[in-house]
Amino acid sequence: MSEQPLNPTTAPAPDSGTADEATPADPPATGSVAEAPADDTPATDVHTAGPGAEAPAAEAPVSDAAAADAPAADTTTVHASATGSTAADVPADEAAALRAASFERARRMRQEPRFPGGPAADPAGSHHERRIRSFQPRRSRVTTGQQEALERLWPKWGLDIDGKRVLDLDQLFDGLPVVLEIGFGMGEATAQMAADDPGTGILAVDVHTPGQGNLLGLADRAGSTNVRVANGDAVILLREMLAPESLDGLRVYFPDPWPKARHHKRRLIQPEFLDLVAPVLKPGAIVHCATDWEPYAEQMLEVLTAHPRFANTAADGGYAPRPAFRPLTRFEGQGLDKGHVVHDLLFARV
Repeated sequence: MSEQPLNPTTAPAPDSGTADEATPADPPATGSVAEAPADDTPATDVHTAGPGAEAPAAEAPVSDAAAADAPAADTTTVHASATGSTAADVPADEAAALRAASFERARRMRQEPRFPGGPAADPAGSHHERRIRSFQPRRSRVTTGQQEALERLWPKWGLDIDGKRVLDLDQLFDGLPVVLEIGFGMGEATAQMAADDPGTGILAVDVHTPGQGNLLGLADRAGSTNVRVANGDAVILLREMLAPESLDGLRVYFPDPWPKARHHKRRLIQPEFLDLVAPVLKPGAIVHCATDWEPYAEQMLEVLTAHPRFANTAADGGYAPRPAFRPLTRFEGQGLDKGHVVHDLLFARV
């Protein structure tokens, strides 16, 4: 479960880019997935940002003699150092070659997994299309325990969302009914739900590498064998990797609320998302959402109520009490301490 804002896989206030309106005085804590860049820029890969990312190569100076020998067409120059450490200039074509080499190194880095045999850095690669996303993977420090869990357990319980196959959930979960959880943060609540209900398989999706390792470790220590961790974009999973009527439920807990008006298009719970969800759910399967961001709760209720494939299980057509099987998360408790109101929504697929 994504310990995302207590109000959208993964913490400071859930915002991204710039917006004209101010954030509330007590913004919800974000979960494990950092927010996508503003406007329509596609999500950046885990390996392209952060302290572990490879910096562009410095542009080396050339001698005055070499510059003098350059063809007349290459007389346009760029400064080799922004620090002023050298006064030499580099021909424009040489600077372009240096930049291209740096971009190529970054591209290779995006394609290489942080841990051989573990979750891929960019599992779908060029298979996915350019579109607005509700998340942006971010590179974070992986502890020794998380790394050990990834290296030992990923080959057994992990899978990459590559969009190139349809999953056999019966084989993957030994015939258990399966619920899909989108965004699980560091995995504490997901591990607890798996331990409390060993008769239900949980396909947990997130892009946060430390959280993936943490959930694997928690499940292993609890002796739970009913958790599988999927790495990548849940939209590709729903659209291309799940058979019709193969899921017994969907859980989306505390997704990023994208509070600024210009970013509302990035919210996960949208009519188009429900169009992808409905065909892969069995009749009667429950879509369970939870958020402490009041405007997002209202949008969730409106969108789910309006969709012809879902029916509210609440008798009054509103929010539902928190089910006993959904644990109170650490971020949720922090939000409640600040006076946030948490809303659960339970809709059945019809």
